[in-house]
Amino acid sequence: MPYAAIPESVQDFINRITKLCGAEHADWSRVFANTFADTLLTTVDRLEDGTTYVITGDIPAMWLRDSTAQVRPYLPLAADDPELADMIAGLVKRQFMYITIDPYANAFNRHATGTNWPDDITEEQSPWVWERKYELDSLCYPVQLAWLLYRNTGRTDQFDATFVAGVKRVLQVIETEQDHRNRSPYTFQRLDARDIDTLPDGGKGTPVAADGMTWSGFRPADDACTYGYLVPANMFAVVILSYVERIFSKILDDPAIVRRARRIGDEIRCAIEKDAITTNRDGEEIYAYETDGMGHFNVMDDANVPSLLSAAYLGYASTSTPRYAATRRTVLSDENPYYYTGRFASGIGSPHTPEGYVWPIAMALEGLTSDDADVKRRILDDLVAIDDGTDLMHEGVDVDDPSRYTRPWFSWANMMFCELVMDYYGIRVKR
Repeated sequence: MPYAAIPESVQDFINRITKLCGAEHADWSRVFANTFADTLLTTVDRLEDGTTYVITGDIPAMWLRDSTAQVRPYLPLAADDPELADMIAGLVKRQFMYITIDPYANAFNRHATGTNWPDDITEEQSPWVWERKYELDSLCYPVQLAWLLYRNTGRTDQFDATFVAGVKRVLQVIETEQDHRNRSPYTFQRLDARDIDTLPDGGKGTPVAADGMTWSGFRPADDACTYGYLVPANMFAVVILSYVERIFSKILDDPAIVRRARRIGDEIRCAIEKDAITTNRDGEEIYAYETDGMGHFNVMDDANVPSLLSAAYLGYASTSTPRYAATRRTVLSDENPYYYTGRFASGIGSPHTPEGYVWPIAMALEGLTSDDADVKRRILDDLVAIDDGTDLMHEGVDVDDPSRYTRPWFSWANMMFCELVMDYYGIRVKR
């Protein structure tokens, strides 16, 4: 069942943030109170089987990626709130149930209704599947959430038989997609679609060399990759493979999975550091957003996470790492074709939304990957100033006219704002 009212622990936490914000940042606390409660009250559904279903907001389906990001800011509270921890554990269990059904799908139905995109050409879809765009990050996020739940609460019941089966599917797909052209069964085409919604070459995507990185058909924006090695998603894969190592050595006892995860992670990391490096216009070494392993690079960043900007947020790089620092400067400049600046805001947008629309997700991430409190404060001020009086975050917002925006109900953006407020006051999710 959905939450009928805000849990006491959540209300107490909202009150705590309100007190920390005080009169100086009353607008932050107002938006925080609304967004932090909104996700629980409007998107979370506790099902009869003990699992949790989380819609994205205005789309009535559950994305493996979005659902993880939507509950992440609740993790610091979950250590002292068993009911909240139950909700998150239930989400992990449902995510891994879905992975065992179809590890190539990115979004799922609440029940096996068969609701999907009817004109997609791909392997026959399960009635559980809403959309079957293969996005590497869709496999990474559930592993991340399972680990973060353990790190922040000590809880281990999410590591059940379905989790183990799901992790084996995750490893199998990541490993298979290290040689996409020769080993992968996956193809995807969407008839009469924009180029960003379909894959070329009969649904196989543009050619890639087998170099150790693992292929992704689509970005976390659900847009098709230009080159099949999406570097930020590969970085995320390295991080979650290290989580798999720790889970199956510290909590579960399976040395074979530990060895397999370590080997794949090492192969991907080596390939990133060898084949995903290019230079910016100042001649500094930076990470490319995408590559094909054959010398072609896409220098850009997208608003959705994983992004190059998020490499420090996810745990692949440190903010002080020179290559990450140079990459960060590059993607937060006009060298990134999706970086926009205007009268009311500046930040990273996406080919997914109109030109000149910056994403609050990316603005919040810019704050979360900065060590400067002044930067965080400026971004929070900008975020509350571009909500068009709704006390909610949106998908994309026109940098010159905040009344023009996409997706009035987008829970992931709401929770990224909340996480930045929490971060500003030193309340952080343990990794």
